[in-house]
Amino acid sequence: MLDPKVREVLDGTPTAHLATVLPDGSPHVVPLWIGTHGDHVVFFTGPGARKARNIERDPRVAISTTPPDDPYTPVLVRGRVVEVRDGEAGWALVDEIARKYTGADYPRDPERVAFLVEPEHQTVGLG
Repeated sequence: MLDPKVREVLDGTPTAHLATVLPDGSPHVVPLWIGTHGDHVVFFTGPGARKARNIERDPRVAISTTPPDDPYTPVLVRGRVVEVRDGEAGWALVDEIARKYTGADYPRDPERVAFLVEPEHQTVGLG
């Protein structure tokens, strides 16, 4: 279940950073838009992107962000990607996130898929 404080930040418009594991075991970190869907954290990317390929091989991820109005309060989530949505179901999630950040649906070219993360560890602040 998502911590209500985590949900509040992720339902806003923070820039998040996603860490995945490269084939050699080293970390790969990229900024991205983020949101929630039920009790999952959700983000999207192209199906052939490095982060998508990393997740296909190893579904463990870590996400770091801060509230836009409080850059000194870290919000951290570690978990696993438990579902990848493509097609219309995927586009519905992609558009939901894009509308938060831009006010418009995401362009339909190039292809995008949505990743749902089940949180295993969540923290807000330095505690």
